[in-house]
Amino acid sequence: MDLEYTPEEQQFRDELRTVFYEKVPAEIRERVVRGQISREDIVASQRILHEHGLAVPHWPTQWGGKKWTATQQNIYASELQRAAVPTPLAFNVSMVGPIIAEFGSQEQKEKFLPATANLDIWWSQGFSEPEAGSDLAGLKTTAIRDGDEYVINGQKTWTTLGQYGDWMFLLARTNPGAERKQQGISFILVDMKTPGIERRPIKLIDGSVEVNEFFFDNVRVPVSNLVGEENKGWTYAKFLLGNERNGIAQVGTSQRVFAELVDAAKETDVEEGTLADDPDFRSRLHTAKMRLLALEATQLRVAGASADGKPDPASSLLKLEGTRLLQSLTALRLDAGGTDSVLVGDTEGTDGTPVGLSSEHAASTAALQYLNMRKLSIFGGSNEIQRGVIAKAVLGL
Repeated sequence: MDLEYTPEEQQFRDELRTVFYEKVPAEIRERVVRGQISREDIVASQRILHEHGLAVPHWPTQWGGKKWTATQQNIYASELQRAAVPTPLAFNVSMVGPIIAEFGSQEQKEKFLPATANLDIWWSQGFSEPEAGSDLAGLKTTAIRDGDEYVINGQKTWTTLGQYGDWMFLLARTNPGAERKQQGISFILVDMKTPGIERRPIKLIDGSVEVNEFFFDNVRVPVSNLVGEENKGWTYAKFLLGNERNGIAQVGTSQRVFAELVDAAKETDVEEGTLADDPDFRSRLHTAKMRLLALEATQLRVAGASADGKPDPASSLLKLEGTRLLQSLTALRLDAGGTDSVLVGDTEGTDGTPVGLSSEHAASTAALQYLNMRKLSIFGGSNEIQRGVIAKAVLGL
């Protein structure tokens, strides 16, 4: 397999870099590097990308998409991450948007897709429940039809950035008596202003409030908010989760973090020279570099092998190794920062997110980033689940 970009692909990459580095404000990209990105940053960045036709390139062209090759899609994702541009909100562009475009009614497409692409609507994901995480099909939230409405009762948890959500796409059991648990589930859109919805924030180990839990008490939703067919939600969920998993490897992010780590090692003084001169640390750096090169090659191979819009089963390998590598890199960054790395936010914003760090040094966010990256082993299908997929679908065991 030829892993070098063609001249046309190199030109495509350079055109992307022009937008990412010159159109997206440097102060936003700097806040991404420091882990201090705000809701306003995400909205502003996505609207800039949408203005240049780069927010939803994988959507149908009718709704703002591009007819890019798998390699172009890969270049786009990697360059976006390397430039520290906020990734377009995944709930909008990689999850509910493609579902509505593929399975929604014409009315739903016209109502939601333009606003979803421009982030005029902030979507939240209502999938996980206290007893239905990796085993998502075990969900218990119900949506019982009553005339022209569904009455929703239940609980959703680990709802990332749910405090900002205008709408939620959720899975609910519309046929509790279905023979198999994967049956009888529907995909429903819910306006978060609807009476009967309660949000409770969940404070994380790093002090932030990134996830939430929601309680639904007789929440009445129009039947017109059902996406696709009733009781076919599990089919749509599998389609969505395949899109989500492909993006979690974050190869471009790892490339950027590695480059920052090398620079930090050169600037960190130790007993004899700098941290970059320390044999043990250099060995760990070289090991990370080899893993990164292997991950880059694997991503190109998987992108080239995907066909008919269906992800290659090896995407599970990307998710597994990509998240493990990013966790290793943040651990190295924590070590490189030394005592500066233990500094955390000394005040909280209105949503509980730490603001105003105790030090302007970049290392001051290392502990926050290290702790936050622990979640990568779980979301998007836990790493243990991915090992099972690899064993069956890739190795044939």
